[in-house]
Amino acid sequence: MKLSRLTRSRGGRVALAAVPATLAVSALMTGVAYGAVPVSFAVSGTPFKISASHLHGEGFSQYSGVAQEKGGAVHPVAIANIASASLANLCQSVVADTPLGKLGLLINAGGGGNPATASDLQIGMTDLQGDATFKNIRIGVDASSVITSAKGTAGDFAQDATSMDIDNLKQTAWSTTAGTFTLTGMHLQLTNGQECY
Repeated sequence: MKLSRLTRSRGGRVALAAVPATLAVSALMTGVAYGAVPVSFAVSGTPFKISASHLHGEGFSQYSGVAQEKGGAVHPVAIANIASASLANLCQSVVADTPLGKLGLLINAGGGGNPATASDLQIGMTDLQGDATFKNIRIGVDASSVITSAKGTAGDFAQDATSMDIDNLKQTAWSTTAGTFTLTGMHLQLTNGQECY
């Protein structure tokens, strides 16, 4: 997922990051050019999509990094950490070209009023859309001083918030990890290329 300097992460990581609409995108992507994040696995080389009707998170931070493939290729990403998260109507999809044509894996969970939950969530993403609200947000904080246990490199740009909510979440990511991920009502299926959005 990531390589060099940025996060000294412990335990699991994934997730969703958020940024208030305009500021976040430019500030975020500026930071992406500056750092890398060590992680415990190499990414597959295939990005995937995540969607949810609502995400609530407690303890949020975001800074830049890179996702690295086993062969050495790297991809700039925004690293988002959430200490605890709940996701309503969660969907994750990945699609690959195979000798048999397009093949997809589609996972749904967290419906019917029983959201999926995650702890120590971290995600390496390249795109995020939704309607976001942050509580006690700090934009421009040093990445080594964010409020989450996973932190970035001293001197790098970051932002954090005590809590966050995103409606109509749509996200493209290279990696996701968590200490615990509980998928209530999970349904996993092979498809001919169907995606979450």
